[in-house]
Amino acid sequence: MHSENSNQIIQASVRSILSAIGEDVTREGLIKTPYRVAKSFQELFAGYKQNPIEILQSAIFTTKNSEMVIVKDIEFYSMCEHHILPIIGKVDIAYLPNGKVTGLSKLPRVVEVFARRLQIQEQLTEQIADAITDVIQPKGVGVVIQARHMCMEMRGVQKICSTTITSSFKGIFKESNATKENFMNIISSSL
Repeated sequence: MHSENSNQIIQASVRSILSAIGEDVTREGLIKTPYRVAKSFQELFAGYKQNPIEILQSAIFTTKNSEMVIVKDIEFYSMCEHHILPIIGKVDIAYLPNGKVTGLSKLPRVVEVFARRLQIQEQLTEQIADAITDVIQPKGVGVVIQARHMCMEMRGVQKICSTTITSSFKGIFKESNATKENFMNIISSSL
C-alpha cells in the first residue's frame, strides 16, 4: 500500500472526495491535505505490512512458570472498516504458559499490528487471541477489549462515551470458569 503509486492514487481520491463534499481543493488549507492524508494512511494502516506471527516468534522462551501472564491496559487506535472512523480503546491479554512464553513487549506489538488495519472490534479480539494461541501454544488465552467507536459517537446514533466490550477465551479460559473469573477480577482491579 505504501508505494509511490499507492500514494498518488490516495491523493487523487482524497481530492475527489473533497470536491464531492463541496470543498474547493485549491483553497490554501486544503492544497496539501491529499498528501497529508496519504502520509497518515501509511501510519494508520501499517499493520498490513507486518506479520504478528513473526513478532511473537522473535522472542519465545522456555519456562517452568505455569501461572497467568497478564498485560493490562494496552492502548490502541484503529479504524472501523464500515465507516473508516476511529476506534479507541484498550486491550487486556492473559495466557497460561505451557512451557513457553513470549517477550512481554511482543503482546502490545501484536495488538498494534491488528489494530493498524481496517477492523471491527469482534474480529480484532479474535485475531489477537488466535495469534497468541497459534504461536505460544499456551494452556489458554483470554483477551478483553473495551473501546469507543466514533462511528457511534460522531454519526448514526450519536451516543457519546458509550463503550463496547468484546472478549475471546481459548483453552482453559473457555473451559474453566475459575480461570476466566480470576482473569476478569485482575483486569477489573486497580492493582
